[in-house]
Amino acid sequence: MTTEASGENTKVARVIREYDLDGMGPRLEAKWTGEAGNRTSLRDLADEFNEAVLEAALRKASISSINVDVSSTYKALRGESGSSVTRARRRLEREGIDADDLTRDFVTHQAIHTYLTQEREASLPLGNDDIAERKIETIEKLQGRLSAVAESAVSSLANAEELDRGDYDVLVDVRAVCPNCGSDTTVGDLIRRGGCSCTTKSNSTGRN
Repeated sequence: MTTEASGENTKVARVIREYDLDGMGPRLEAKWTGEAGNRTSLRDLADEFNEAVLEAALRKASISSINVDVSSTYKALRGESGSSVTRARRRLEREGIDADDLTRDFVTHQAIHTYLTQEREASLPLGNDDIAERKIETIEKLQGRLSAVAESAVSSLANAEELDRGDYDVLVDVRAVCPNCGSDTTVGDLIRRGGCSCTTKSNSTGRN
């Protein structure tokens, strides 16, 4: 297992320090590389990380998980329903937690990838059965680089007062749209599933 690289300049490393998430770095690496068994996707790792951040914030505010369910609260904060988001944010603010500061510390799967590959210098196994994952890793590396360039541009423009602020979350996602059913998914998820669901159903029907 690798050790933390010097500098610790990524958002994930900063949040780990600020929330005292001891052991989080090695745990993320072990799950991503499959050291502890089955590999965990970057998206799932980002959700696990963010839930740990929420739990740490609750713990710091001396709030019991009995009073605020971590998993359901996180899902509400990340959901698309305005009412559920509003209720979750108000609940946290009543408990003395600044919801804006908290959600700004949530990270994306791209941030997790940047942290693992740049800070911890981790990489996926190179077995022949990992060809698909290596292709996904290549795509995600490029997304991470583009995200870093965009974040740097936003920060520079904000410092030059050409932009109102510099703390925007920059999201870079490469997606694939099926020409048959119109389903829209990330390229990584498409590769992991082996294709679109409509193709899978069509193949299954043809074999019956």
